[in-house]
Amino acid sequence: MPVRELTPTGDFSPRAPYELIELAPCSPTIGAEIAGVDLARPLTPELFQELNRALLEWKVLFFRDQHLTAHQHRDFARWWGVPEIHPFLPKADLPEVVRLSRGADSPAVENVWHSDVSFDVTPPMGSILRAVHVPDVGGDTLWADMAAAYDGLPGAMKSRLQGLRAVHDFTQSFGKRLSGEDLTRAQEKYPPAVHPVVRTLPESGRKLIYVNRIFTSHIEDLEPEESRELLDFLFDQARHPEYQCRLRWRPGTVAFWDNRATQHYASGDYYPHTRLMERVTIIGDRPA
Repeated sequence: MPVRELTPTGDFSPRAPYELIELAPCSPTIGAEIAGVDLARPLTPELFQELNRALLEWKVLFFRDQHLTAHQHRDFARWWGVPEIHPFLPKADLPEVVRLSRGADSPAVENVWHSDVSFDVTPPMGSILRAVHVPDVGGDTLWADMAAAYDGLPGAMKSRLQGLRAVHDFTQSFGKRLSGEDLTRAQEKYPPAVHPVVRTLPESGRKLIYVNRIFTSHIEDLEPEESRELLDFLFDQARHPEYQCRLRWRPGTVAFWDNRATQHYASGDYYPHTRLMERVTIIGDRPA
């Protein structure tokens, strides 16, 4: 594999000011804390436009002290599209709201870099996660900017990745909990999906790495050893702090991330304490 080249990837040109929100960046390229917004109240079209622009610019937005009902959580997500009903995860008070409960009887399993539901033909455009109960210390979530990670690749690697397509398959994760007819039915409903290794965001034209360790099984038309070597190299790009931001949760904190442009990692360092989160994901389009 070629030597990594860490290069500055932030867009440090002046951005247009925001008029309806207060925005504080968490890093040069990814993550921003938003103030001046009550997500329990319906958005206006003008506020939606500002939040959408902030999401595209910063890839993950953090909101503090947002105490939402499941209906308010879902309704906020609907401004960006149709909420997904996850095929495998437990639900909260609405089918569109997933409940992620971890503690002494259910250790964390989200402590692997990944992009939500990339095994679908149309993976989520975004995910909105709300903290219900969190430990006093631990349980942080980290996000990686996969567009900045792509920008940091050597030129020869970028050329090598052109036109490559990778297979994403739920059986590597959720499938391990199923067997027999349940697994067969799930495989019929969710066959492996094939996506570009390098995805392009339609709004900006930015290219980004779109493979992840949980769901990506192999790269088409490569020998197994070459596929595994290349995937391991690409998976590791999310692990570099230069491309990351980190959130320490409090009850009522909401994180909204562009699931296309990021990967995330939920630290499992709080065992055996309890961490209860609720999530809505928004159906996206076919990656290109």
